[in-house]
Amino acid sequence: MTSTLQRYPSLSHWGAYTAVVRDGRLVACEPFARDRAPSPMIHAMPDMVHSPLRIARPAVREGWLRRRGTDAGKAEARGADRYVEVGWDTALKLVHEELARVRDAHGAQAIFGGSYGWSSAGRFHNAMSQTRRFLYAGGGCTDQVGNYSWGAAQFLLPHVIGTWQPLTGKVTDWNSVAAHTRLILAFGGMPLRNAQVIAGGAGDHTTAHHLRRSVDQGARIVVISPTRGDMPDGIPAEWIPIRPNTDAALMIGMAYVLLESGRHDAGFLDRCCHGFERYAAYLRGETDGQAKTAEWAAAICGIPAGTVRRLALDAAGCRSLVNCTWSLQRAHRGEQPYWACIALAAMLGQIGLPGGGFSFGLGSINSAGNPRTDAPVPQLPEGSNPAASSIPVARIADMLLDPGGAYRFNGQDCRYPDIRLVYWAGGNPFHHHQDLNRLQRAWQRPETIVVHETWWTPTARRADIVLPATTTLERNDIGASSRDGYVFAMHRALPPQGLSRDDFDIYRELAAMGGYEDAYAQGRDAWGWLQHMYAGMRAQWAASEDLPDTPDFEDFWRRGHLALPPPRRDFVLFEDFRKNPSGHGLRTPSGRIELYSERIAGFGYDDCPGHPAWLPPVEWLGSPSASRYPLHLITSQPERRLHSQLDPAPLSNAGKIQGREPVRIHPADAAARGIADGTLVRIHNDRGACLAGAVLDDALMPGVLVMSTGAWFDADAGKASSLDADAGEARLERHGNPNALTLDVGTSQLTQGSSALSALVDIEPWRDPAPPMRAYDVPLKSNDGGEAGSNDVPISSAPPGK
Repeated sequence: MTSTLQRYPSLSHWGAYTAVVRDGRLVACEPFARDRAPSPMIHAMPDMVHSPLRIARPAVREGWLRRRGTDAGKAEARGADRYVEVGWDTALKLVHEELARVRDAHGAQAIFGGSYGWSSAGRFHNAMSQTRRFLYAGGGCTDQVGNYSWGAAQFLLPHVIGTWQPLTGKVTDWNSVAAHTRLILAFGGMPLRNAQVIAGGAGDHTTAHHLRRSVDQGARIVVISPTRGDMPDGIPAEWIPIRPNTDAALMIGMAYVLLESGRHDAGFLDRCCHGFERYAAYLRGETDGQAKTAEWAAAICGIPAGTVRRLALDAAGCRSLVNCTWSLQRAHRGEQPYWACIALAAMLGQIGLPGGGFSFGLGSINSAGNPRTDAPVPQLPEGSNPAASSIPVARIADMLLDPGGAYRFNGQDCRYPDIRLVYWAGGNPFHHHQDLNRLQRAWQRPETIVVHETWWTPTARRADIVLPATTTLERNDIGASSRDGYVFAMHRALPPQGLSRDDFDIYRELAAMGGYEDAYAQGRDAWGWLQHMYAGMRAQWAASEDLPDTPDFEDFWRRGHLALPPPRRDFVLFEDFRKNPSGHGLRTPSGRIELYSERIAGFGYDDCPGHPAWLPPVEWLGSPSASRYPLHLITSQPERRLHSQLDPAPLSNAGKIQGREPVRIHPADAAARGIADGTLVRIHNDRGACLAGAVLDDALMPGVLVMSTGAWFDADAGKASSLDADAGEARLERHGNPNALTLDVGTSQLTQGSSALSALVDIEPWRDPAPPMRAYDVPLKSNDGGEAGSNDVPISSAPPGK
């Protein structure tokens, strides 16, 4: 009998697609027909949906069961223990009892609600929104604010330009850039590997098309980056190598050139900016005795002084756009390049002009600069947090290691809560966070850790109670991004695999056990919520003259997607403000662009003064520690996966060397250390060590290594947790996760962002036999008392049950 193929429309963060199913199994994913540059990552999804790494049933860590509650920390270290499978009734009873115990004994703030927004492109089955809604309805929790992607900029920009919204992609759009921009200064480049993804999904990958169109219409591109690989092949561009973390110094030096030559726009600075006189005094050296000349910048950045002058004068001589990738602010003192970028663009006087001014994130994500008609997308309300407790997202290890400890953040004096229970759904902190050996030590502190997860990820392997969650293709949803031109119906293509359940169903049953199901679910099942969310969006669209009439929900579901009309005009960031600064004032204290901020200066932070400044990072190639660790490690986003998602799939593993993540190294640095192309190497510093496969690359500046994040963390938990926080012995991560090496300190007291891009290391050949990897092992205890290997986990297509 011939089996039939069934097709279901769906959406991922890396693109829209049609799921092709035969006999209850996903066999292919076909790209959305209107996508100009589909990501190959959609083809990895069948391998992941049916992976032997799927979590089939609820599981509980043996050591936690033996020493449940306050003595759990005395059990065998998380990450070095086995799990036993239990039924859903048992698992949910354990979770409910732990939530109630901790709330009763320690208060709601002792529960940390951990999540991250990349687990699904769906707007309803968004793990972060569902987790917040559940924990808030139950009495609250300690939440996290900001994000790892642009957390420093998120808390800086409201002080400077009154909003952080340009970070989400609403910057001067590509239509305006193509028509008007003649010079793009691309600080950090525009790597297309990042533009494969967008939070909420992409119907059309547009970045390569718009970049090519801009060049064809006359734009000159200058890539300012330690690696030429940060600009796509085939796009003509001038490459200016720069020492990592010194972009602010270059921008400040260029600003001095404009001031010294009289090429700054005094009229724009007077009308639209506040505090330029204070910044100019800094540039001239009146405040610290050091004029910020081109020669001064050259000595810091490793760029000739003549090039510094040329860049400044070229930018002043034509319509220019200064773009910063998100990565620039993911570094120690990461606020400064973004503030210096705004100041440089203000001195050029082109902010608010078509194709001019500054931009953030072009090349960092597919959404940045997309021409799009403003339109709301479906939203799940999260509610408010009764506990009123939160921390900056990148300070998780600090919080766990230092309960009650004081820290400063964005003008507030704060203290870390004493976390007894971590509840995590969606996301992998053992990818996102820095100094993972330190996080592993911190992870031993809570009494209980509950995780919803689909696969046996590094985070699942370090939980106490693991609840199996469905994939996107095992549930219905609606997907959309705030900067993409489509809204998608996401049809369930498969039944839940094994005994997995949706996060919503798990939370609804727990809420019922706790007596707050009505507050959480509001009497709706998942299908009812999709209809409700769509109706809310439909009503908002109906109130706008720029948006089309939308079909009813049933018609939308049959069609599979809605398409937005193109915008009626190009969007130019701060166009109205430029035309009328008084009538369209910014939400800053002065109503103008703040080149000097009395508010920030008033906080008294020695690591973030009241104007842009060159503040040397704690680790960079000009620091004293470079004599011991002479290479700067740049941790980039991967090309073959999204963060750590899809890492076990063949697509991701095809790019590895001897099963390890590649590290790119300049041939001169490799030759000095006896490293050949394709050999196994050990990268190390005082925080740890990891293995990688060497790739020689003369498109790097010497002294720089480039390595992608996302290889599933593979280190011995017991050994790392037994060392105290100051131990200098390097622990070995076997798979190639560079966050075993990165710096876990806040960017500054103002924003407390991630400093991942400030990391000095050294590298050497690995001469011993390669140690076996265990990243993809399944840590289940078999029924006969032995250990179950990854291929022993049965994955059925049974519906969820107890």
